[in-house]
Amino acid sequence: MTTAVPPEGCGNIQDDYYFLCNTKAYWGIILEALAAAGATVTIILILVLFFLISKAQDNAKRSLIPIQFLFLLGTLGIFGLTFAFIIKLNEQTGPTRFFLFGVLFALCFSCLLAHALDLIKLVRGKCPFSALVLLIMVLGLTAVQVIIAVQYVAVNIKALKALHLVMDEERRRDFILILIYVFFLMFLLCIVSMFVFCGSYKRWKRHGIHLFFTALFSIGIWVAWIAILMYNTSALGIVDDLLIGIALIVNGWIFLFLYAIPEFCVLTAPRKPGDYPLENNTCQPKGMKKTYGIENQGYAQEDKTQEENTDSYVPYSTHFQLKVNETIFLSLV
Repeated sequence: MTTAVPPEGCGNIQDDYYFLCNTKAYWGIILEALAAAGATVTIILILVLFFLISKAQDNAKRSLIPIQFLFLLGTLGIFGLTFAFIIKLNEQTGPTRFFLFGVLFALCFSCLLAHALDLIKLVRGKCPFSALVLLIMVLGLTAVQVIIAVQYVAVNIKALKALHLVMDEERRRDFILILIYVFFLMFLLCIVSMFVFCGSYKRWKRHGIHLFFTALFSIGIWVAWIAILMYNTSALGIVDDLLIGIALIVNGWIFLFLYAIPEFCVLTAPRKPGDYPLENNTCQPKGMKKTYGIENQGYAQEDKTQEENTDSYVPYSTHFQLKVNETIFLSLV
């Protein structure tokens, strides 16, 4: 009985993990390094987000912190999922790929879409959504893809576990079909983010630029890798795992560079007068609104009384002087 000789750079491990260490098929090592770097940067951004919670002065931006945390978790999962495509397709990685790929991207695009809808209200001078409403919105949008993925994996679990090394034509088609909802979220995000540019409060439009270009570049990446995958990657000399792994890495870094990092740069920016409508609008931060209470009304009543007394004193003193002058005149006569 003969055993396969491990490739250069690999020790005594299962052949499913050879791409993680094979120095000749170096694409696995490159993707592994990029995924690890992306995961490290994402973890650092999560820690930075926790640090900036107490420094966010604007209530509208502070309410976005929960969904931005979920967005970073989804991005971290995308970088982690890359390892499932570097490891060879087997009975463990098959169901994992079909389930997590769509769910993680649905979570990220749902967070971006919720942010875009919130910006549409802010750019028109309306009150933004609360943090709870944004969370419910994100979880509800993501749950649709979870249901789709769970149903597909549960029905086709035996076929997925039987996959070995490469996907057949039917599984490629199924892999793309269960991602139709994610495509819908991407296109909807791109359209909704364009409405952010239509409004009176221009400072919020900067956030819309982050969302629009993130959606636009993501759509371009997805169209490219799906077109290549359906064309038959073997004819081009490209491995399916390499193609999808590159798409994961590139899209993950786009999420960081075009959205996460720019948003964190303005998270603690102080509120400016042009961000909200007049001061009596309830969507302003509480510390910036002028309050009216019983004490102020009491002071106003006291001031009013003083004014009345002052006004009544002048004619009274004049009348008194006239009476004195009249008495003196009569006595002289």
